[in-house]
Amino acid sequence: MNRPRRRRAAALGTGALLATALALAAPASASSTATVPASAGASSTAAAPATPLVVDARWGGHCTYDRVVVDLRGYVPAVTVTPVSALVYDGSGKPVPLAGRYFLEIRLNPAAGHDDAGRNVYQGPKLVKINLPKLKGLALTGDYEGHVTLGAAFDTRPDVTSFTLHGPERFVLDIAHPNVC
Repeated sequence: MNRPRRRRAAALGTGALLATALALAAPASASSTATVPASAGASSTAAAPATPLVVDARWGGHCTYDRVVVDLRGYVPAVTVTPVSALVYDGSGKPVPLAGRYFLEIRLNPAAGHDDAGRNVYQGPKLVKINLPKLKGLALTGDYEGHVTLGAAFDTRPDVTSFTLHGPERFVLDIAHPNVC
């Protein structure tokens, strides 16, 4: 290969590397919506929310476990479930008035309980006392800066398992207890 070709190849390679680096360095917020593939037979694609929306939280009692389900519009984001010594409201730090000796913080990120116009889309409980074998209370403790946080209260130390379900999108938290049936 002669020198002009080597220079041209080096320039093209450098340009490709620079373009790739710039594309990777673009902020994630540059794209406000994600495109979902069209279903079979559909003629257009639908846009999913860039940030998943938390629309409900519900609970139920079963023979060997209590269950908390968080319903979402969009996709299931990263979820952390953390034991905490007390529940507090995000932002203010005020205590959440749920009785219990043990508490779990359920944090979804990125997520929101409101749409882009600021309208509330979360229809679940803000604060509710529950009388199941393990689960004693549930509260929405935060919808702030891309995080939605819920708190759960228990009288005894919870043994939990979590997973996601799809169609519709849900995060599920099961809390084991002795058979009550």
